[in-house]
Amino acid sequence: MTKPSDPLIQEVLNRRTIACLATHNDDGSIHLTSVWFLYENGHIYVGTQSESRKARNLAARPKASLLVDVREPGTERGVMVAGTGALLHGARATEMLARIQRRYLSAAALADPQVRPVFAGLDNVVIELVPGKWTSWDMRVLGQQLFGGRLATPGYVLPLE
Repeated sequence: MTKPSDPLIQEVLNRRTIACLATHNDDGSIHLTSVWFLYENGHIYVGTQSESRKARNLAARPKASLLVDVREPGTERGVMVAGTGALLHGARATEMLARIQRRYLSAAALADPQVRPVFAGLDNVVIELVPGKWTSWDMRVLGQQLFGGRLATPGYVLPLE
């Protein structure tokens, strides 16, 4: 099993990218949604509205998974985390929401009177995912092992659309 101290996990989770969060619906199906996230002190934080499907699912069934997939042709790598989630409310949620927004929005966007108030009013809770299982992959290593590095040759892997 991959460990959270693995440099690949640190590299992927510290990138500013979009993740996919999975929670369990009451009918047993999976709810998937793209999210902004913050990885800090071994936990993952995701802002949302308390009325959102993901927040309601997590309140009823506190298990979730998060996938971060770096999609650069020939060098794909990623991390999947599965664990227990909880909803943060109040001042702690407000603090974490601001940190998540600073991770994805420029200072100019946060200072814009037409942008900041909208973001401030969108989310009111934060999902805190406490990882129990870590999985990572690095196609750079696999490509070297299986193909002698040939997949890194420009033009071999077509660009994503």
